[in-house]
Amino acid sequence: MELRQLRYFVEVAEREHISDAAEHLHVAQSAVSRQIANLEEELGTALFERVGRNVKLTPIGKIFLEHAITALNAIDYAVKQVEEYLDPQRGSIKIGFPTSLASYVLPTVISAFKKEYPDVSFHLRQGSYRYLIEAVKNRELNLAFLGPVPRKDESINSMILFNENICALLPANHRLAKRDKIHLDELRNDNFVLFPEGYILHKVVVDACKSAGFLPKVTSEGEDMDALKGMVAAGIGVTLLPESSFYDSTPRLTIKMKIDNPNITRNVGIIYPSNRELAPSEQVFIKFVNSFFSRLNQFQ
Repeated sequence: MELRQLRYFVEVAEREHISDAAEHLHVAQSAVSRQIANLEEELGTALFERVGRNVKLTPIGKIFLEHAITALNAIDYAVKQVEEYLDPQRGSIKIGFPTSLASYVLPTVISAFKKEYPDVSFHLRQGSYRYLIEAVKNRELNLAFLGPVPRKDESINSMILFNENICALLPANHRLAKRDKIHLDELRNDNFVLFPEGYILHKVVVDACKSAGFLPKVTSEGEDMDALKGMVAAGIGVTLLPESSFYDSTPRLTIKMKIDNPNITRNVGIIYPSNRELAPSEQVFIKFVNSFFSRLNQFQ
């Protein structure tokens, strides 16, 4: 069994068409067909069945596909590690992040890191809280920034980098806009604009409101931080957001307001796999990030 056979098999399985797979692989269709036939002969079973001009995985083909992808990912990762051990400052890191850390925290960290390690490259992917955790566990991502940081388990390690307050964002003409700080229960009769249910910041806000003795009246939702800020600016409602999301600027026609009671905070950090050895570039990055925020925290 050859790696080439596995790569051809996965390509055909994903495209369900031999000629399309051959075109994407930049090889002749006959070469793909021959390698698939050799693989089926070696395994002693059919992996595909014909459906018109297309092909479709057999039940055993679906099982084999899952393991073939795992094997190819392991080989690709092994090659990457060898390359990085030969030159650890020329690695590539896949990093995940949520929208709440996209505008300031992540760009600031990567910019500082690139000044010291200019040849390390990054592949960045934004995603939901649950997606980022699962993507790190299944090796789709090397590590992820998250807030709040999930608990350690058998497959991920976590490192807290800093703690921050959760603030209220009010329309500029809000009745409480001239105050220095507010109690959260003063917003019990306001309309709220939040991330959808299932997003971690939705839960943070709902839990905070419950602790203040009420359930927020959610009238609008948005999956994007800027969209939520825009809805507040338009007077559609109020929201609660992490303080770091205002570091670049507070949107026009809005007021950032400190919440005095209860004091709402979240921690922010990174997660990375505990069930595999980190690549050299990943180790360098994690050590840098930890040192970077340790220095920042000394001056806060």
